[in-house]
Amino acid sequence: MGMRALFAAAALLIGIAGAAQAATLDDVKARGSLNCGVNPNLQGFGARDAEGNYAGFDADFCRAVATAVLGGPAKVTFVPLSLKERFDALKSGKVDVLARNTTWTMDRETAMPLRFAGVSYYDGQGFIVKKLLGVTSALQLSGAAICFQTGATTEANVEDFFREKNMTFVPVRFETLDDLVKAFDEGKCDTFTTDVSGLYAVRLRLKNPDEAMVLQDVISKEPLGPAVRQGDEQWLNIVRWTLYALITAEELGITSVNVDEQKATSNNAAVRRLLGVNGPGGASMGLDADWAARTIKAVGNYGEIFDRNLGPSTPLAINRGINALWNAGGLLYAPPM
Repeated sequence: MGMRALFAAAALLIGIAGAAQAATLDDVKARGSLNCGVNPNLQGFGARDAEGNYAGFDADFCRAVATAVLGGPAKVTFVPLSLKERFDALKSGKVDVLARNTTWTMDRETAMPLRFAGVSYYDGQGFIVKKLLGVTSALQLSGAAICFQTGATTEANVEDFFREKNMTFVPVRFETLDDLVKAFDEGKCDTFTTDVSGLYAVRLRLKNPDEAMVLQDVISKEPLGPAVRQGDEQWLNIVRWTLYALITAEELGITSVNVDEQKATSNNAAVRRLLGVNGPGGASMGLDADWAARTIKAVGNYGEIFDRNLGPSTPLAINRGINALWNAGGLLYAPPM
């Protein structure tokens, strides 16, 4: 076979492989529902409410993607996943998107292999202790028994931090969050460590939440965000730009309440582009021009989603902090559309 023919054959094989992998959008449309992997036990992010419906920051992101692709927030099948199950469920095709407070790391994106669509929540690992322990800083935890949930990056982070500070600890490991919370509540470990957002949720599950406190120390960077499988750039673009549309909408002052008015009357070029009045809309991703406008109307902008599930008026009472927009002192920054 000549070189030209060899290259042609290789290109054909690559094209066939790409076509075979780039089928998520078609699968979701054919199914009529988005399969979205979530945490079933983390209040504020993905837990079930009193009626048995999934509620939370990550659950609402699932609804946003479903609205962009399928036209409505109800077209989601929530798939509850443990730490141990989450990556296999995504790799095997059991879920189309993993929206489950998962940290973006190099190893996960190069060895799994996954693709993270962006950072939806900037977090960091911290510690929760009982106030009676008399500890006000992580630097006072040398020799402590520390509860860990298996399958997370938390134990490795603690090992690095404690080694650097010449401190020691005793690991106490549990498969499920329920078992871990029970153990901490019963005093079987001195502290529990995970992302600070998770600590606020865990605190509410204790028998006496007021007896526990989240320490101010943050020992790691935990950029949390939705993940998809490698090999499907179209689907990655859809999930990524759905996230960026929510962030951009907040920056432009577009809300679930005023989106129709903004679409009809705004002369702002960025607003008109986002809402599909001008520009190519979603054609380059296989979506219609109205995808962002209906998504914002259905679930709100990033700020609305945050405030509804995590903000000061919720039981978690988390301030925006570094999850504020870039022009309000935070880290949230969406590329221009």
